[in-house]
Amino acid sequence: MKASILLIEGKRSTRPSFQSGLINKGYLVSSVPNGSSALTLLAGYKPHVILVDSASMRTNGKRICQSLRDSAPGIPVIVIANASSHSAQNFPAEVVLFEPFTLQKLVNRIKTFVPNEKKNSLAAGPIELDLDQRLVRCGTKQSRLTPRLAALLKMFLEKPGELIERQEIFQKVWETEYLGDTRPLDVHISWLRKKIEDDPRKPQFIKTIRGVGYRLDVEIAPTKKRSISHST
Repeated sequence: MKASILLIEGKRSTRPSFQSGLINKGYLVSSVPNGSSALTLLAGYKPHVILVDSASMRTNGKRICQSLRDSAPGIPVIVIANASSHSAQNFPAEVVLFEPFTLQKLVNRIKTFVPNEKKNSLAAGPIELDLDQRLVRCGTKQSRLTPRLAALLKMFLEKPGELIERQEIFQKVWETEYLGDTRPLDVHISWLRKKIEDDPRKPQFIKTIRGVGYRLDVEIAPTKKRSISHST
């Protein structure tokens, strides 16, 4: 899994957002519309890079960058500026990119500030889970999970293609042997599907094995995948 990016991006730009392009490159992107929203998010979230698209806002971004530098001094900042902006001198950021430029040029700048590999992560098929930040990415969808949802998804990613019985899930995720009421599990499965499935009502990945448990269906080696009937 690649690095996480906090994107501060206004809605006034006439060009497409950088968010979708960065997601397609494999990054985990959290987008906010202004500096105050970014500071709020940073209270519980530490991205590898902060990307300030000042060209899409009514500001040159200097005040935003200074606030970010004061609140999160260890996180590198990249600014996207208009070609008509003033010189990048005294700009409180590691990099200032003046438009126009290619997405690949932006990615190359990002790469200089991020680790080559996230070791504390799990992936199966198109689903990736950052265990440290509890961020899940599947295709163009990405979300932050609660601790319990992250633990639940971790179980599935560790056993792709395998039936996981309800009892095992309760033992490891809920740390209980009680099976008198399984509705909490059903609810959490529903929430998890909303995070990764295109249509949670017709799940492609997390399949229900009626009366038994659940299975994560992804592209894996045929020798590892069990064939189980009655899935929905």
